[in-house]
Amino acid sequence: MNILLVDDHPMTVEGFMNVLLKADFLKEKPVFTKKHSCEGAYIAITEAIQNGQLFDLAIIDQGLPSYPEQFLTSGSDLALLTRKRMPDCKIIMVTAHSEVITIYDIVKKVNPGGLINKNDINPDNLQLIVSEVMQGNQYHSLTVKNCINEIWKKELMFDDFNRQILSYLSIGFKVKELEDVVHLSTSAVQKRVIRMKTAFEVTDDSGLVKEAIKQGFI
Repeated sequence: MNILLVDDHPMTVEGFMNVLLKADFLKEKPVFTKKHSCEGAYIAITEAIQNGQLFDLAIIDQGLPSYPEQFLTSGSDLALLTRKRMPDCKIIMVTAHSEVITIYDIVKKVNPGGLINKNDINPDNLQLIVSEVMQGNQYHSLTVKNCINEIWKKELMFDDFNRQILSYLSIGFKVKELEDVVHLSTSAVQKRVIRMKTAFEVTDDSGLVKEAIKQGFI
């Protein structure tokens, strides 16, 4: 079984490897490829294809150093590349983030077999997670589940435009400045902002941003 481990913290990679070496459910001793950046992982994937030794499992950290030459800006991009080049490879993503929108974007963009917040990982459940994903099941850790539940409470946040608008408002954009950024008319943006204010029970734009931050959406 060939396993790709990618995390910018070498100690984390070593920890994952040591845990999985003790996993009883693995029928054969795993062979690990350890990398710490998008560039390193890209090279490893390319070499694995050339050598005919595809990965069976990839555990990928979301917050990786980017590789602009191949348009890989995060672990999500790397996961999508891995899936494209190795369709049978199971993918587990790990993230230190607990912001609702960040978690939801990973689920929507990548929909990995497993998504785990780093605070939820321990040696016992890492083995369980890998076992579940290798059997074709999906695993979300507790923090991830809670984030997804929060986004469900605010159905408006499922909408890509609404999430973009909220993100831009949070960094100082005004509603009238968003037309060219999100490619909606100012009137359409205003209507969406009004609906979000109602959902978050606030009356102004700054209150919307503050409440979104307080509830972990941004």
